[in-house]
Amino acid sequence: MWRHFPHEADIGVHGSGESLERAFEEAAVAMTAVITDPDSVACRETVAVTCEAPDRELLLVDWLNALIYEMATRRMLFRHFKVEFEGTRLHGTACGEAIDRARHQPATEVKGATYTALTLFEDPPGMWHAQCVVDV
Repeated sequence: MWRHFPHEADIGVHGSGESLERAFEEAAVAMTAVITDPDSVACRETVAVTCEAPDRELLLVDWLNALIYEMATRRMLFRHFKVEFEGTRLHGTACGEAIDRARHQPATEVKGATYTALTLFEDPPGMWHAQCVVDV
């Protein structure tokens, strides 16, 4: 359950789910959807991602920025994500494939996740939301 929200020249990414982990995973899907249709990305290679921050809000930005780094350096797009928390540390995986410009038709490049509109919250009963603005 992901969506975008407008923000001047950039775009907001929002993930929600029955757990905070799922909300982080869906925010990552929303970020992929800024670039291409996530359903066009096959799961061919899995990449491990670990990051740490003093709180979970900052961890969301670090998670998304770590994914941006992996996409840029590996020239990949990701579609399937798994997140686990261990205190202030996030252990995650991202599964995807090499960018195929003809098939994926990337619309833009995500340059970084920002602290703008950064928020994590829970709607009772048990629906978590994670969002921030990404720089495109």
